[in-house]
Parts: sequence; structure tokens; C-alpha cells
Amino acid sequence: MTTSRILTGLALATAAALAFAPAAQAATVTATATSDATSDAATTTWGPYYAPGKAAKTFGTLTATGEDHADLPTADTVRITGKLYDQTRRSSCGWAVFRITYRVGNNLPHRLHSVRDCTYRDAKLYRFSYRDVYQVELKVCSEGKAPRPSLVCQYAGTWKTLYLSK
Repeated sequence: MTTSRILTGLALATAAALAFAPAAQAATVTATATSDATSDAATTTWGPYYAPGKAAKTFGTLTATGEDHADLPTADTVRITGKLYDQTRRSSCGWAVFRITYRVGNNLPHRLHSVRDCTYRDAKLYRFSYRDVYQVELKVCSEGKAPRPSLVCQYAGTWKTLYLSK
């Protein structure tokens, strides 16, 4: 390769880099402004988590805002969004059971929030939020159609921790 070709190639590469530099800087500034506006919000993506035998699966995001680091640290608001899939053709349903531990005074009680999907391979979208949350845990089950998850689903096996206030 001759010296003139090398110099021409460098000149073109430099011109192209300079032409795209303002756009790259603008994108960086926009991203920084967005992250500054949501600096107190922590969003995490979780999953996929499966029921035994992969009969159901769920995945989604969790956003915790306003973490308070007092004696009992909690998030002011936790928002959970996700999709639940029933992956069986028989008459069973997929369950996503969330155990939400929240603060009341100096106590940390919990409540269950469950989502059911009985449609084969069609996603059930869910979205909910809770206040003063200390911990969020998840269990995925697959069992017969019922208004609530069974006690076996709720208490057998281990819970997956999605969020723990620190």
C-alpha cells in the first residue's frame, strides 16, 4: 500500500469519527440525564424461574424506589412487572407466588400475592406494587385449577429472593 492511500484512509476515518462525535456526545448526555432523574430507583431484571419439570415459568422486572436506611430498612415503593407462562397442555395452571415482607411499626409481617395462568403458552402479564417493603421472594408452581395456590405450593421447596432492602 502506498503512503498516499494510507493517508487518504486515515483522513476519511478521522472525518467519519468527527461527523459522528456530536451524536455520540448527545446520546451520552441524554443517558446521564435519565439516570440522574431516577437515581433513587433501582431496577433489576429477574428470571426466568421455573416450576418443577419446567411446567411453568415467569420473569420480569422489579423497581425499588425511596430506600430508607433507618433501623428497619425498607423501600418506599416496590413495583413488580412480569409475564407468567403455563407450559402444560393438560388442565393445570402456572402460579407465580410472591411473598412480600413489609414494615408495620417495628414488625415485619408478610403477605402472599399470587398470579395464575391456565392458558397453554400464552403469557399472563402482571403488574403490582407495595409500600414499605423489606423483602420480596418468589416461588413458581404448576398445579390444578383452583382459586388459590395450594399449601404445598406455598410451603414446600425454597423461595427465590428477588429483593432484600439493605
